[in-house]
Amino acid sequence: MEFKEAKTKFVQTWGALGSQWGINKTMAQIHALLMVSGEAISMEEIMEELQISRGNASMNLRALMDWGIVYKEFKTGERKEFFVAEKDLDELAVKISRERSKREIKPALKILKEVSSIKAKENNEEKQFVEQTQKLYDFVLKADNALDKITEYKDNWLTQLAFKLMK
Repeated sequence: MEFKEAKTKFVQTWGALGSQWGINKTMAQIHALLMVSGEAISMEEIMEELQISRGNASMNLRALMDWGIVYKEFKTGERKEFFVAEKDLDELAVKISRERSKREIKPALKILKEVSSIKAKENNEEKQFVEQTQKLYDFVLKADNALDKITEYKDNWLTQLAFKLMK
């Protein structure tokens, strides 16, 4: 397999996986393209490579920057905007985990807390509902807290040392 074919296959596959991870295909493809590029890429190059419109490229680049995994890079003498992706895979995993928690887990926790705190009557169905939703809330809260602890390791020198020793 030649380089261009391998790169295209990677970008297409990453895009397909992105939709399974809760982001749109184009956003994942742009991220993949930037992640494997050796230098910053202009929006025009992204549009050409992926055959997408300026609006689509702009909207998805903005979303990737909001996630903190793509950055603008300015080149002296250039009027175009250039973009680069986070290359540190540990940092990338931390940022994605934090963003997904904020967008998915925290809202789910809010709903689970709300629905599990209703006053159950003597009815078995209602008691079962409250009991099960409370268990779900507790489980998701523990998972989210564990995720928070794992993603905080970048900020804690002792945890960083422990992770280095495990490698």
